[in-house]
Amino acid sequence: MKTLYIECHMGAAGDMLLAGLLDLTENPREWADKINGLGLPGVRVSCESAQKRGIRGLQAHVTVDGHDEEDHRHHHHTGLLDIQKLIASLPVPPRVKDDAAAVYQLIAGAEAEAHGRPVDLVHFHEVGALDAVADVVGVCLLIDALAPGRILASPVHVGGGTVKCAHGVMPVPAPATAILLRGVPVYGGGVEGELCTPTGAALLRYFAGAFAPLPPMTVEKTGVGLGKKDFDPRCNCVRLFWGEAGQGPNGAVAELRCNLDDMTGEEIGFAAGVLFGEGALDVFTLPAQMKKGRPGILLTVLCPEGEADRFAALMLKHTSTFGVRKSVCERYVLERTVERRETPYGAVAVKAGFGYGVAKEKAEYESVAKLIEP
Repeated sequence: MKTLYIECHMGAAGDMLLAGLLDLTENPREWADKINGLGLPGVRVSCESAQKRGIRGLQAHVTVDGHDEEDHRHHHHTGLLDIQKLIASLPVPPRVKDDAAAVYQLIAGAEAEAHGRPVDLVHFHEVGALDAVADVVGVCLLIDALAPGRILASPVHVGGGTVKCAHGVMPVPAPATAILLRGVPVYGGGVEGELCTPTGAALLRYFAGAFAPLPPMTVEKTGVGLGKKDFDPRCNCVRLFWGEAGQGPNGAVAELRCNLDDMTGEEIGFAAGVLFGEGALDVFTLPAQMKKGRPGILLTVLCPEGEADRFAALMLKHTSTFGVRKSVCERYVLERTVERRETPYGAVAVKAGFGYGVAKEKAEYESVAKLIEP
């Protein structure tokens, strides 16, 4: 299976991911010209070969009306709806539009939660400027062109200390970045500074199917995206490995279980609703024969491995159990997409899965049900 592996030992930023993907192409400047030809107002993307700490890579540069992306005084502050309209107007494949819009939806949700305001009132600063739109659209365009069977990433180094941004001096990782990286294995220490930006975090969260060490794979090409800051003696870069990987498990989940014999059906249903509402991957029950011959229920919760502690605490809070068991399970997961298709009865959302030599699709139940509502 064609696999793209993203090594985030120095975090990730939108321009670094863009540069790393450009470095995987046969002609990076041609792809930069394609991005420039999309019609993003005033945006100019360029890339050049450079070295940091003896490592060669590409560095991407984005200017808006001739101003460098580091000059925040010239950034266009705008809302999510304006960005979505801009993305929808671009001459790119529908999947690229959907991916870019979804990445910005993630960013908007994180910014809204971080600043305590509704999503439609969020006005973007660093992440909403046109230079970041170029990074996001460029990354989505290049991933669509590569068409990997799966995308994996390493645990993410977030850095430490503080960073100065439009809202003031923030702790690292910045609040929106921390929200976007929930459930993602991260670490800090060793570097004072912001290594993972909100844009980089959103792109990783959206595209990476799992966060794990580099799997066994035959590497065909390596792309290196260099960052603009220096963190000597470390090389500030992301590395992208492109090649053929085996068909082994491509993800892992935590499986949490507890036995219940003194709760009503309504109480168990309420607890399950809370767990689903908090983002559990799945919640289900099975009948169990308890001690002293009592009938009971086995409650099982599946969640991201990094969020096991949080979900265990929720189970202890909302059920009568005094203990929760945990197992970590590897799993085989198909890559998934959801597309809207027109039918004689109206638009239907269709979920497609592919990978491991399998391709399947199925109309979403809720979408079909709406079409037959009186």
